[in-house]
Amino acid sequence: MHNLADTNAPMRLPSDQDASGRNLDHHELALLSKAIRSGTLTSTKGNFVRTLQSRFAATLGVEHAYACASGTAAIHCALAALDPEPGDEIVTSPITDMGALAPILYQGAIPVFADVDVASCNLTAQSIRRCLSGRTKAIIVTHLFGNPCDMTPILELAAERGIPVIEDCAQAFLASDRGRFVGTMGRIGCFSLQQGKHITTGEGGLAVTSDPALARRIELFINKAWGYGDPDPDHYFLALNYRMSELQGAVAVAQLEKLDFAVRRRIVLAEKLTRLLADVPGIEAPQVRADSCHVFWKYCIRVNKSVLPDGVTQVAARLKERGISAAPRYIQKPAFRCAVFAQQRTFGHSRYPFTLARPEALDYGAERFPGTFAALDGIIVIPWNDRYTDVHVDYIGACIREAALRLRSCA
Repeated sequence: MHNLADTNAPMRLPSDQDASGRNLDHHELALLSKAIRSGTLTSTKGNFVRTLQSRFAATLGVEHAYACASGTAAIHCALAALDPEPGDEIVTSPITDMGALAPILYQGAIPVFADVDVASCNLTAQSIRRCLSGRTKAIIVTHLFGNPCDMTPILELAAERGIPVIEDCAQAFLASDRGRFVGTMGRIGCFSLQQGKHITTGEGGLAVTSDPALARRIELFINKAWGYGDPDPDHYFLALNYRMSELQGAVAVAQLEKLDFAVRRRIVLAEKLTRLLADVPGIEAPQVRADSCHVFWKYCIRVNKSVLPDGVTQVAARLKERGISAAPRYIQKPAFRCAVFAQQRTFGHSRYPFTLARPEALDYGAERFPGTFAALDGIIVIPWNDRYTDVHVDYIGACIREAALRLRSCA
């Protein structure tokens, strides 16, 4: 294996940003052709989006699934279904995409950031508890990289306080915790079909729930709150057009048939890399709880700085030289350091809804987030793909080993 990293030319790895790493083929083309030939491209009249919704609900074992324009839209639908009052608080993670945070502000609510566990980069019941107040309307947990949060204590805390949980499963299709699929444990689960996810329509999202009242609100919010099929329909409340087109629906139906294979393949390959890295000094593989299933949207390694000082930057740089698009830190700063939050840049010069917030909710002092900063400072995110072969994984493992050993020898 070691010689793989010593070749002059870097190996070209399949990428989920193009055809090399995406399982898009004649199945998607056939359904796309059928959709186009039908001439019906809106989901209000067609059948592909409805088919996707029913099949995805069946896959997870939930009562309702609704397709929408993006993962961001799915989060927005979930929040709108809960209908927070302006100034209500949503506890969430500082290590997440802005698409999971902007909807909170658009609904007039205040994101309150909880610290994360260093090893998993996920929220914990303990960190959430410290952020709860009388104004907490909901908790959003993010199953980062496909690694499920420890949901039992989180759900117990939420039930104790009567607070609904939204699960952000954008990176976690078919991940599970104690035998339950993520997205089915909280009140609402949200998924993304963006280009780099386990399955894709380029952009797209899904929101799932088994609560009929929330399901009704989600469906309405996707459709400008217009009551399609009602005896006397109206626009019942303020809402957007977040519909998925039949073209996306056709692709998604074909992609959904490939989801189980894609997830199983990612897990098998990740387990192989974990074995390859077991004796590499200073490199720690992802920690997976015995009662959970990690589905590896990405493969996230942790660098032990006591063994490899400056290892995050230097190992990532070496991997990039070898053609592996390693991302040190994942995101360069916690979300609350972005201008949207740090400078309260929202609607014109109004700073709304931050003007409604308690001062404590806007306390972004570094001392409140030791886990967040330690987590980001120690990780390198490796791209992962179900189109990888054993040879690709051997190469990645050899390159990580070579980079770590070279750095240690220079220390």
